[in-house]
Amino acid sequence: MPASLPRLTAAQAAARLGVKPATLYAYVSRGMLARERDAHGSTFDALEVEAFATGRRRTAAHPPAHPTTGMPLGVIQTDIADIEDDELLYRGRRARDLIDEPFAEVVAWLWGSERADAPDTAIGSARAMVQALPLHAGAMDRLRAAVTGFAADDPLRRDATPATAHRIGWALLTGIPAALGGDPHHDLARSLTSAWTAAPSEPVVAAVNAALVLLIDHDLAVSTFAARAAASARADGYAAVSAALGAADSPLHISAATRTARLLTRVRRGMEPERALAEALQDGNGIPGFGHPLYSGVDDRADALFPLLAALPDGEGTMDAVRRLQEVVADRARLAPNVDLALAALASGARLPEDAAATVFVVGRTAGWIAHIAAEYAEPAMRLRPRGEYVGP
Repeated sequence: MPASLPRLTAAQAAARLGVKPATLYAYVSRGMLARERDAHGSTFDALEVEAFATGRRRTAAHPPAHPTTGMPLGVIQTDIADIEDDELLYRGRRARDLIDEPFAEVVAWLWGSERADAPDTAIGSARAMVQALPLHAGAMDRLRAAVTGFAADDPLRRDATPATAHRIGWALLTGIPAALGGDPHHDLARSLTSAWTAAPSEPVVAAVNAALVLLIDHDLAVSTFAARAAASARADGYAAVSAALGAADSPLHISAATRTARLLTRVRRGMEPERALAEALQDGNGIPGFGHPLYSGVDDRADALFPLLAALPDGEGTMDAVRRLQEVVADRARLAPNVDLALAALASGARLPEDAAATVFVVGRTAGWIAHIAAEYAEPAMRLRPRGEYVGP
């Protein structure tokens, strides 16, 4: 029999939802949450609470309107990416229709900029920064160090123009794989994958390429806004990307890919899905790999990536674990897979390190960050400096 998922106390459920106990019981009285009662008090199904929390986030995803103009607050116009009818679009083209094209060619089209590879001296500087890190350093540590190394080697980086942003972007996209230990190659997906495996197979390279393309941009994620805010203050391209990395290294953004990879690893090693989910829920940051406020069902990026994974070296076993997790979460929490689960499955099926998922995410999203940085340079400086409203004593 599968292990049952531990139930949450009323205090734990209220804390997870960020509400007072009285509000929690109001949800119960309105039939929005179910509870069980015994001699020790009320308990709640952990996955049902997570589903309810996700639903509340989806509702909150629609920004409030300005009381005078009626326009939504915090809206930045962009012509880079959009989500329509649960499909991700880049400049009006479906992202999933681009996954068979080389990542670099998609980037060149998106930026309107010809490729220019990173100088050998810059790669050497970035590689030295990465190699100086302690052995326990994670993927995000290595990526931040690499960006710092590239910046230190670029004396012309402070020219805040779209052309300079694109030059910096090409240096990062072509140089980061080599800085992380990969072999330089015209195919950026192959170069990146070689940082983890000496002779990556064609299905693995194709899956990594598809993931890089699908992850370029996605509405205005918190990391993308951080990049644009830095660019608004005319930070150079490396500094703006570093700002984005700081926002991305969080459990509710790109670091969620690594949490999801750990969850999937537990299931692949024989742990029952409910027990694996129970362990993953202990950090209080939701169910990794499931649910997204911008999609009514399956994340479009995950839906495009999953079909490529069965052909990976460990693809069949990985997809079996994915299906078992998906069944439990769909039954108990009514949440669909998101791109973090697809990335975790890619890393597992390709026999890559768990934190490879986060690295693929960052390299792909760097292309989007640079597109937004270049766009922000064309706007008035400091326009993204908000005004605070004092509410203290």
